[in-house]
Order: sequence, then structure tokens, then C-alpha cells
Amino acid sequence: MNKVVASAAAAVSDVDDGATIAVGGFGLSGVPKFLINAVLDKGVGSLGIVSNNCGAMDQGLAVLLSAGRIARVTGSYIGQNKEFARQYLAGELEVELIPQGTLAERLRAGGAGIPAFYTPAGVGTLVADGGLPWRYHPDGTVAKASPPKEVREFDGREYVLEQSIRTDFALVRAAKADRFGNLVFAKSSRNFNPLAAMAGRVTIAEAEQLVDAIDPDEVHLPGIFVQRVVELTAEQAAEKSVEFRTVSDALES
Repeated sequence: MNKVVASAAAAVSDVDDGATIAVGGFGLSGVPKFLINAVLDKGVGSLGIVSNNCGAMDQGLAVLLSAGRIARVTGSYIGQNKEFARQYLAGELEVELIPQGTLAERLRAGGAGIPAFYTPAGVGTLVADGGLPWRYHPDGTVAKASPPKEVREFDGREYVLEQSIRTDFALVRAAKADRFGNLVFAKSSRNFNPLAAMAGRVTIAEAEQLVDAIDPDEVHLPGIFVQRVVELTAEQAAEKSVEFRTVSDALES
């Protein structure tokens, strides 16, 4: 039952070329950067990534993206990641953009064993009707577009059918873990981490603190969803980047 692994490198040792990986985080909050760096160091490529966004400021998933290791991204937000936008528009990267709430539910449903669900999000748009560019040709024409999805009416309202997501692996970051894999997330870093963890067939968590046991009432994600835990050093745990730093002018007295 002890799921603690000695290092991030050992934890991702069976991630191979072409693997699909769900990754937690939102912007730079709660990003499992040391597991991502271990995947980079392993040298694998042609990865299929499922994550809200694809890193920022040359951190997180941006390191895999810049190294050309990612073949496909399923996500909701490109943001100010210029390399993400460049690869997508140049036809180097396949991108499935979907509503953020739909992405969250597709991950959760995958972990809950629900194959598909209906949602009103996207009805009457290209999300449901098909035609969203997934990949471009280098000349800017569309090489591959999203297919149409089933739409049904319930109680007088239309809903689109969305399939759940399951991935080969999931990488997440937790504030606290025990050796059984139970996880606790801190504040906004909880974001997509529990949902990504549920979707992975093999889920790996980097934890800022490893404890002997966690009160069951405090557990955010049960250990049944987690296969491996890597304890970060104190220096690694304290290393947290800020994507946008905003300050206000001093108030006049």
C-alpha cells in the first residue's frame, strides 16, 4: 500500500512516446512542474496532453511544448503562450479547444466511469455543429476540423453529447499526501488537479509535504485514484511562480 516513489524520474519511468497525459494546474498555480521536467528529461515525444492550458513563462507544460514533445493538446485556454499559438497556427500542433466547464466534467466523468454526458454548453456553436480547426496546414488552411456532435432535446432545451476523457497517465501537485496516496490541495491550486488525477489510469502526484496519515474528513482526493507519490524537497515545495504580479499604488494619507 506504500505508494511513495524515490524520485520524479522513477515515477515517470514508464511514460513512453505517444502517451496521453492529463495534467493539473491553472496558469502556474498547482502545476506539477517537477514531474513535467522529469518527463522532459526522459526524452519522450508525440505526447497527447489534456490540461486547461499549456504552461506559461517557459514553465510547466511550456517546457515540453518548446522542446517539440507535444503532438496534441486538449484544453480551454491558450492565453499569452505565444509558442502554443505559433505551433497551432503553423500546423505543428493539433489542438482541441473546448469550454472550460466541459473539460472539467469530461475529466471527472472519465474517473467516475461515465462514458459520456449531455451539457447545454456549446449548443448552437461550432462546438456542437463541428468545424472547429483542430490542425492547420502551413499555408493557414484547415487540415483537420472537429466533427459534429449529437444534440438532443430534454424538457424543451437542447444539449450536446460530450465524451469523457481517460488518459494513460496523470500528473498532479498536492500540498499534502500520505503513503496511501490520499491528497490534500491548497486553496486555488486545487483547480484542475483532482479532476486530472481521476482521469489518469496511472496517476502520479508530487507532494509538498508527506505525512503519516491524513484525517479522512480532510482528504480532497482519495488514494484509490493515485498510484505514485513523490515527496518534494523543502526547496522544491517553496518554489512557486507568479504569472501576473499586480500591485496597487500606496494610498494617500
